[in-house]
Order: sequence, then C-alpha cells, then structure tokens
Amino acid sequence: MLYAHEVILNELAQGLRSTAEGVEWFESLPEDDQRKVLHALVLFCGQARAREDDVPESISRSGVRPTHTPAVMLTKWRFGMEHLPAYELTKSFRLLVALFGIADTRRRTLHCADGCGHEWHNLSA
Repeated sequence: MLYAHEVILNELAQGLRSTAEGVEWFESLPEDDQRKVLHALVLFCGQARAREDDVPESISRSGVRPTHTPAVMLTKWRFGMEHLPAYELTKSFRLLVALFGIADTRRRTLHCADGCGHEWHNLSA
C-alpha cells in the first residue's frame, strides 16, 4: 500500500499529474514535510536508477537555472537538498521530480514494458 505522498510523487513522475499541481501541493505542506518529501524523492531517484547523465535534462525540464544551488548540487551528483534553506526547497522539488521522471520512464520502458507488479507503475489501472 502506497502512502499518499508516494502516489503523488509517482503520478508526477509518470505525467499523470502536472508539475504545476505538484508544486502547488508541495508548497502547501509545512516546511518539515517538504524536507521529508525531498528525502523520499532522493530515495525514489535511486530506486529508479537515476544516472548522472540524466542531470542536464532534469535541469532543463525543471525550469531551474543551472546556477541555482540545487542544480549545482545535482550537477556534482550531491544530494541532501532537504538541508538547504527554505527558499531553495521548491527548486529542489522541481529538480528531483524531473530527475525521478526521467529515470522512472527509462525503468518502465526497459524493465516494465510488458507489465509489472510494481504498485507505483499501475496507478491509472
């Protein structure tokens, strides 16, 4: 059984929910919960097998400038965005959602194309 935030994050990664909706949801959370969501996103990116060469596309998709701190961190393959100041959290969210979306799409295409039992890949069913 997936937690509500896990469903939302997977819907975002799969394009079932718009980034604007995701940002609105994220920004409505208390700061402590935002930090927990960022930590979960980092774990999801790892599970989806995100790669360093996904970073440029993640930055491009996110709309975050490459010079902003979370983008620089990601470029250096450094995570821990949940420890950044509050004003960097939404940018971090946008970047990590983009990275998760790229990695999860690849994973679904390569490993789950013929169907799978992953609860998070069967949200629209």
